[in-house]
Amino acid sequence: MNTHTFETGTEAFERDVLQASANVPVLVDFWAPWCAPCRALKPVLEKLAGEYKGRFLLAKVNSDEHPQLSARYGVRGIPNVKAFVEGKLADEFTGALPESEVRAFIDRLIPTPGEKLRRTARALLNQGDFDEAERNLRSGLELEPDNHEIRLDLVELLLANNSHAEADQLFAPIPERERDERADRLYSVLALWKKSREMPPIDVLEAKLATDPDDLNSRLALGERLVADMQFEPALAALLEVVRKDRGALRTSARKLMVDVFSLAENQDELVSKYRKLLAGALY
Repeated sequence: MNTHTFETGTEAFERDVLQASANVPVLVDFWAPWCAPCRALKPVLEKLAGEYKGRFLLAKVNSDEHPQLSARYGVRGIPNVKAFVEGKLADEFTGALPESEVRAFIDRLIPTPGEKLRRTARALLNQGDFDEAERNLRSGLELEPDNHEIRLDLVELLLANNSHAEADQLFAPIPERERDERADRLYSVLALWKKSREMPPIDVLEAKLATDPDDLNSRLALGERLVADMQFEPALAALLEVVRKDRGALRTSARKLMVDVFSLAENQDELVSKYRKLLAGALY
């Protein structure tokens, strides 16, 4: 054993593994004294834990002594190594792998310098320190320009600050074939922003609606402008009105955009839940 390897169990698992994994990855080795492959894997894991000098921690769980813990995490065969990152199960393997494969498994878990800056930025965002978060993301992207997660985090932050032009420039290097669901959502926001530049300003649209509340083309345009500005609640209200009052193409466009907003505002549970119900009521 070394200072980065320790025994843990049911009572201490929350502290030793889940909480500790907020700082560094924690590998949990579920083993038993009678298990020959466990004895083969043990020195490999302990050697690497010492070699990596705290970049990951190795927690050992005797599955015979802690059957409930093994059952909770679905251990069906041993040795079973489960990796926890930020309190969640991130990856695992079963069996006595050779050292080269175990090393590759660990390397995939350890954050790069850019990823460390990204995690710091996320923590700063949670604390409301947007300027420092932005500085960390920019530094991370300088180190790792091909890291799409850092790039998308920065794009999201810039959109929240209404810096659409720079967000669009930063998004551009991501190839279409490499876009995930989040990238597609942000692409939709940027596409709306580009379209909105050809539309009247929000105050002009609001003035037109004050004169003619039944001008559904202007109401849909207002919803599109508000989505592009990440003002989701007033956007949903405007789009819902179109859905309620139109039975043609405008209704279809408004409904589709509302569904897109539900994805864009996925972290605003109450807002999304409220307007999902209202949309369902308007449609059916």
